[in-house]
Amino acid sequence: MKRDVRILLLGEAQVGKTSLIMALVGEEFPEEVPPRAEEITIPADVTPEKVPTHIVDYSESEQTEDELQEEIAKANVVCVVYDVTKEATIEKIRTKWIPMVNGGVEKGSRIPIILVGNKSDLQVGSSMDVILPIMNQFSEIETCVECSAKNLKNISELFYYAQKAVLHPTAPLYDPEEKQKSCFGNPLAPQALEDVKMVVWKNTTDGVQDNGLTLNGFLFLNTLFIQRGRHETTWTILRRFGYDDELELTDDYLYPQFRLPPGCSTELNHLGYQFLQRLFEKHDKVGNDGALSPAELQNFFSVFPCVPWGPELYNTVCTTDKGLLSLHGFLCQWTLMAYLDVQHCLECLGYLGYPILSEQDSQTQALTVTREKRIDLEKGQTQRNVFLCKVLGARGAGKSAFLQAFLGRSLAAQRESPGEPSLYAINTVQVNGQEKYLILYEVSADTKFARPSDAACDVACFIYDLSDPGSFSYCASIYKQHYVDSQIPCVFVASKTDLPEASQPPGLSPAEFCYKHCLPPPFLFSCQGQGPPGTAVYTKLATAATFPHLNAVELGAASFWLRVALGAAVTALVGVTLYRLLAKNK
Repeated sequence: MKRDVRILLLGEAQVGKTSLIMALVGEEFPEEVPPRAEEITIPADVTPEKVPTHIVDYSESEQTEDELQEEIAKANVVCVVYDVTKEATIEKIRTKWIPMVNGGVEKGSRIPIILVGNKSDLQVGSSMDVILPIMNQFSEIETCVECSAKNLKNISELFYYAQKAVLHPTAPLYDPEEKQKSCFGNPLAPQALEDVKMVVWKNTTDGVQDNGLTLNGFLFLNTLFIQRGRHETTWTILRRFGYDDELELTDDYLYPQFRLPPGCSTELNHLGYQFLQRLFEKHDKVGNDGALSPAELQNFFSVFPCVPWGPELYNTVCTTDKGLLSLHGFLCQWTLMAYLDVQHCLECLGYLGYPILSEQDSQTQALTVTREKRIDLEKGQTQRNVFLCKVLGARGAGKSAFLQAFLGRSLAAQRESPGEPSLYAINTVQVNGQEKYLILYEVSADTKFARPSDAACDVACFIYDLSDPGSFSYCASIYKQHYVDSQIPCVFVASKTDLPEASQPPGLSPAEFCYKHCLPPPFLFSCQGQGPPGTAVYTKLATAATFPHLNAVELGAASFWLRVALGAAVTALVGVTLYRLLAKNK
């Protein structure tokens, strides 16, 4: 392992290289940015790998071409920064920066590269669709990180990945030298390594490629070991990868010890997302279109006993215009699995070889256990990034359509391609500039709420049909029975607002009911239009889940009722004045 790491930031002018360095050091967005930052040295005791790290800035106006080449020669890893809002800076990655860093260098000697998409706060969505083809073209690109110096988003993660690219570089899956080190602890002598590759090359047509073993070469080599009585060699490899004497993965490997305290939840961390993104890119072979076809997805799960995702997947996450699984939808589905069934998630990561390929002790390293919810409420803030919203309502209120609208599908689109129904929908929502995952779960109208867990969630969404006079009474009843005394924030949504509003039965109207219980006024919603449905209601739900302690005195609700009261007062005052004038004229 190297004694220190030297990170060089390159990129076009004004993409934010200096701002990223200053944001890391100062932990805030710099108001004044110099043309170039001085070299920064981060001590070993504050870095994840306990290795001193030097961060070097580059400025075209401050440095000559010779000085740039000298810095590239000294760098262990290069971060190529681009502006996610400017395609010209992305194109320069392919045409200028990567050729400048590694042009003419042999594959084994190339400097690892991290792509850094800065200014993500200025763009809705992701630049990954444009970046993926570049990553597939250049094998030296370790990963891509989208970040924001202004919002401090993914700043520390960016430099962590850069450090990891040096200390734990990504090697070909079947590199014989790496296999030898991984399984047996010691590398082969150079001549012995060449002898192994020569034997494979002579006996197979496609066993050696790019100076490493292919799958066919790896299988031939182990067949040769067995034929020559070297069974212990093959068994050592198998046991290193978690297999028992029956060639089954052991329970200790698939289900490592993992404790989830009450009131806590599980989320994938940056290591888990990075691992899954790399596998997605590896299996996105047809056209490198940033999506997995059914055949590619089947190939992805070929190492599993059975495919863990059913046809309802395509009604659970966002898909491409062609109905294929995008990277965003893929990561959303893994986020859902980690939240709902962490043991199943650990098992699936085990089948994918996470501990081996990521050089971690177990799959648990890919997950984070959140702080207990009670503590979040006491402190008035949360570190969670994934929230569960239960969607409640009478039969026919529009719950299923509400879930599908969250995935950007209008009612017309839902009717055109209904697909296999799903009780879940998951997508990302921006809350105060931060990306959060929101899970919607459709609760059946027949649910008895026999256990406290039947009502438990981060936010409850009560949907009633504005055109059905009896729809709201169901929501009001469920709220009063199971939520009125809880600390769970609640939002009422009036659906089908494109239809005529029905007269409500005697009693409190929906708006009056919300006012009485200190809730925000009902949110009007419809997914009847031609374009994608609006997202404001989902942002409102995610915000309520993020700040549950503010729900009862929500500023939006307070201002709404204040306007109603002021309006009524003004109306009354005008009425009294007109009455007096008319009485005086008489």
